[in-house]
Amino acid sequence: MLDILLTASVSFIITFLAIPVVIQVAEQKKLYDIPDERKVHTRLVASLGGVGIFGGFLLASLLSIQGFINPEFQYFFAAALVIFFLGLKDDLLILSASKKFVGQIIAASILIHLGGIRLDSMYGLFGFDQLPEGFGLALSYLTIIVVINSFNLIDGVDGLAASLGILTMLVFGMYFFAVDQQAYALMSFSMAGSLVAFLIFNHHPAKIFMGDSGSLMIGLVNAILVIKFINVAHTPFVAVPLSSSVAIGVAILIVPLLDTLRVFSIRILNGKSPFTPDRNHVHHLLLDRGLSHAAV
Repeated sequence: MLDILLTASVSFIITFLAIPVVIQVAEQKKLYDIPDERKVHTRLVASLGGVGIFGGFLLASLLSIQGFINPEFQYFFAAALVIFFLGLKDDLLILSASKKFVGQIIAASILIHLGGIRLDSMYGLFGFDQLPEGFGLALSYLTIIVVINSFNLIDGVDGLAASLGILTMLVFGMYFFAVDQQAYALMSFSMAGSLVAFLIFNHHPAKIFMGDSGSLMIGLVNAILVIKFINVAHTPFVAVPLSSSVAIGVAILIVPLLDTLRVFSIRILNGKSPFTPDRNHVHHLLLDRGLSHAAV
């Protein structure tokens, strides 16, 4: 437990100290998120908060997670680097949806083929158990890419993506701690500590946004954790077995997943690309009904 508290504290402190520096640099270099008719903010705000989040998360994780005991984590951090620089380039230069998709495929392939993060069974959901290898691979890619993008798409209101990220990280972290999966618990609480620090600067009116470098990173870590959770929680010999691990994993991520599914479906039915930006997200609808950022 002490390791978890120390890890969360280190990630919090690093991010808390880094964010003001990022804001200062962004102001000096005029690196702002420009308001438009789709966005809810009306002033120039830096969108590089992901730099501080990633710095705190990565350093705290590297200091606490023992790589020789958990060799798969080297591949997790490699995928995290791919996603971070992909998001950072999009924050600075704007990437096309196709280029972002290719980068996410690369990160997902690292996790699946090198890190062993894959779905081989549905554990009885809808009557499916062991999956054919090809179908399991396709489902693993789909799960990772959907979860990554779901947090990117839900990041439209001050504090929303960070709050949801903190919630999911605490749930996964506490479960992995309870079943003695120490490394995954440390990774969960490391990200949670960074997000708590970031939220201090991101509550309405936000001084900084996390940008794609932050939201994609939250999605990647959640993708790793939810697949690991599904595979571990259904094991009968684990300390806290859960017979409906797939459904519970989906339930933990239900807010961003449901919003993504809904928005993509509406866009496709209207004959548009699912990646076409609009103001159809749940948080946009709630804002249009008069709710404040905090209420949303």
